[in-house]
Amino acid sequence: MALLTFPHFPSLSSFPSTRSFSRTRRYCSMKATGTAILWFKHDLRTDDHPALLAASSTFRSLLPLYVFDRRILSRFSDETLELVLLAVQDLRKSLRDRGSDLMIRFGNAESVIQQLATEVKATCVFAEQEVEYELRFIIDVVRQRLKSVTVSQGTPRIELWQTPFYDVKDLQDLPLSYDEFKKLRFPVTTPLQLSESTLPGAEMELDWGVLPSYDDVKGFMTSNQRKSGENWSLIKETSAETVLRRKVLKSGDSIERSSGFRQTQSRERNGSVFVTQKGSVVGGSTNNVLNALAAYLRYLEGTARDDWQEVHEKVRASESRSGASFNELFGPALSLGLISRRRVHYEAIKYEKERNAGFLSPFGYSAATIAAAVDAVCSMEWYWLVALRNQINNEGIHSTRIWKWKGFLIQYTVAGEDGPAVLLVHGFGAFWEHYRDNIRGLAESGNRVWAITMLGFGKSEKPNVVYTELLWAELLRDFIVDVVGEPVHLVGNSIGGYLVAIVASIWSVLIKSIVLINSAGNVIPSYSYIPLSGDRQTSGASWLGSRILLFYLRLRTQEILKKCYPTRVERVDGSLINEILRAHVSHSDTQFLLTSPLHIKGMKDPISDSNSKVAMLKEHCDGVMIKELDAGHCPHDEVPERVNTIISEWILGVESNILAECPV
Repeated sequence: MALLTFPHFPSLSSFPSTRSFSRTRRYCSMKATGTAILWFKHDLRTDDHPALLAASSTFRSLLPLYVFDRRILSRFSDETLELVLLAVQDLRKSLRDRGSDLMIRFGNAESVIQQLATEVKATCVFAEQEVEYELRFIIDVVRQRLKSVTVSQGTPRIELWQTPFYDVKDLQDLPLSYDEFKKLRFPVTTPLQLSESTLPGAEMELDWGVLPSYDDVKGFMTSNQRKSGENWSLIKETSAETVLRRKVLKSGDSIERSSGFRQTQSRERNGSVFVTQKGSVVGGSTNNVLNALAAYLRYLEGTARDDWQEVHEKVRASESRSGASFNELFGPALSLGLISRRRVHYEAIKYEKERNAGFLSPFGYSAATIAAAVDAVCSMEWYWLVALRNQINNEGIHSTRIWKWKGFLIQYTVAGEDGPAVLLVHGFGAFWEHYRDNIRGLAESGNRVWAITMLGFGKSEKPNVVYTELLWAELLRDFIVDVVGEPVHLVGNSIGGYLVAIVASIWSVLIKSIVLINSAGNVIPSYSYIPLSGDRQTSGASWLGSRILLFYLRLRTQEILKKCYPTRVERVDGSLINEILRAHVSHSDTQFLLTSPLHIKGMKDPISDSNSKVAMLKEHCDGVMIKELDAGHCPHDEVPERVNTIISEWILGVESNILAECPV
């Protein structure tokens, strides 16, 4: 059995005591001794917060807590980090208005909570249930640390909670497709409203901490960072399109840095619902987000209000395809929990009833923005439930893990205890399980192997966004930085090979080598052209064309797949067909330069002329290594043992060369 590994996190110590982190004191008297800690993570609100309501009604002493944990914060963009700070500020104000407060700490959450639970003799810690692997891991460590804390009732317990959206009794009864799930028409639960009454305070004098500035948090995050010649955080701050434009314009190679450390100054006081310096997403307080949502839903009505006009302008600018503006504007607020998914649904349906004399039409919603909001939150909830069920089950040869990227849930798996890092990228319509017989084989050859299901495929989330090669390339970049944490050997099949080539071309520091397996695209001997933004919007004609193509593919999936497995058609089993049918998204037909030294070619590929491609590679790419196999378009799944041997030998050779070139 392959040994699953967890990406290494640097140990966190308490942030050094500085003048800007001087502590404030706040005293609240209490009558009872039973204390609960409420750990806020991605639930930065008091509205529709079941745990806050339960804890305040059950415990006479309540200690709300937010921990600036480097492991969690490192995944956020600069703009999202600004949203966090503004949300924490508003959360503290909201709690103080009700007689409570928000404790602010820096460090790793498990150490902070263990120390705090000991200090206040906490009997319970409330924490929102998570599906992300890293956060579930942290919660498990917190649970273990609490076993060393002794209180009158024994040891503190963790109460995991969630905001129920659908009234689903048993996750095991969930249908395997979102379309089938929607047909069940589960009712959506009603949001909770926290009363204006006073919340329980703390029982003793406590050091509540001060709200840090943006500069303080960035300084905390960069302390004890990886000591290397390349700052990986800067790599993430620069878009693929920015790097490519520089190459096109030949304006230099330097990494474009962010504006540097700065104080977070909210634009909310100026009446804007776009509170960050960049001003591209909704944020601030929950009331601020609700105001923006009201403007968004009423887009068709027009308005004389300046703040609502600003929202309407942003909608027009971000509507790259029908309904895409909702995720673009509200996605970060939902991901951070500034507003709950069911609150969005409630407000959208309430407005829909207002437009239709109290009724809901069975034929769809009366405004595109209402449909976009409802569809987005219902889809998010579905994928969250699927991810939760997978985490509960997690049976089989490989366990499924979840990583959140830009607020979207991405599935992956990992195997192997040590050795070089290898990342496997699937092709169009596939998923990480398409490498079902490669993951274990490569791990047993002395590698640590990750396999990912790309956004829009398989059981990874399928948000309403414009899918481009650069979007997927940035996803791979961030996965390498955030999850793998070291340079990888990158392997891609079909369109996955195309994406692998883009990543290697733009962010070579992340890549040790690439292996392309019947890669998609055309080989260009000089330069790789990837269409930049220009006009990425989806026209009505292309939308209709993509639907016709997908309908055709659905009808002929089994026939097409069998042609891709000419030597072993039995590998095209029901499971593979069903999963591919769920995984379709449209993508661009583009060209690229293949500069990787290893190409594995199934010479019976029915999708492209392998003989011509091999001839072109040999003519234009000096030093390229080509392995020709008696297989079709997916040799890694058709003849996995042979492909595993080729890749393992290739990695061994590359690693040997790297060691030989390293100075002693």
